[in-house]
Amino acid sequence: MSKHLKRLNAPRVQRLHRKERKWTVKSSPGPHPLEKAIPLSMIIRDYLKLCDTQREAKRLVATGEILVDVIKRKNYKFPCGLMDVISITKLKKDYRILFDQKGKLTLVPIQSKDAEWKLCRIENKTIVKGNRTQLNLHDGRNKLIKKDEYDTGDVLKISFKDQKINEVYKFTKGNVSIIIGGSHIGQTANIEDVEIVPSSKPNLAKMKGKSEFSTLQSYVFPIGKTKPTITLPEVRIQ
Repeated sequence: MSKHLKRLNAPRVQRLHRKERKWTVKSSPGPHPLEKAIPLSMIIRDYLKLCDTQREAKRLVATGEILVDVIKRKNYKFPCGLMDVISITKLKKDYRILFDQKGKLTLVPIQSKDAEWKLCRIENKTIVKGNRTQLNLHDGRNKLIKKDEYDTGDVLKISFKDQKINEVYKFTKGNVSIIIGGSHIGQTANIEDVEIVPSSKPNLAKMKGKSEFSTLQSYVFPIGKTKPTITLPEVRIQ
């Protein structure tokens, strides 16, 4: 597998000028897939404008002053994706990565108290040794639980300090969700119903926000019960 990536082939979730230069940074293997991630150095240079060149971005990341989910990341190619929290310790600034309504990953400024937790969706559940249940979350992490009371598609509010589950947002009717794929990406809407498709095709979720629409169940990411618990991206008018 190539270690290099041309800008024309870069993931469409990244905001970058594709014909300005030939090459760009390719994300390392990590918690998020290549097509849904931004390299850490690109966040530093192109999104936050903390430096001008790739060399400066490498040096800045190597200092350990950039935290991803409160962990020092010194790999400038580290992949950052949906719901990750980026913290710059010296500037005392925190950001959460979300999709905007153009399908691009963007950084949303958040308060320091909101940088102490993140939302993780349950992608799968497995039974491990000792008949314990392991939750496989969307950001690559796994969590062992004693009592299996969660379903696939539910979202957990996890604290970074003690890794405890503070709250659960079920994939149930009425809960507010953000769409993370398809033509309605970036929109927020309430879950109305789930249509079970009796075939190999994915199930559909009926949503109601500013308008009523249907989308794939895997595109729905619950973020609250009656209102969003996270700060959403601002709509940019061009």
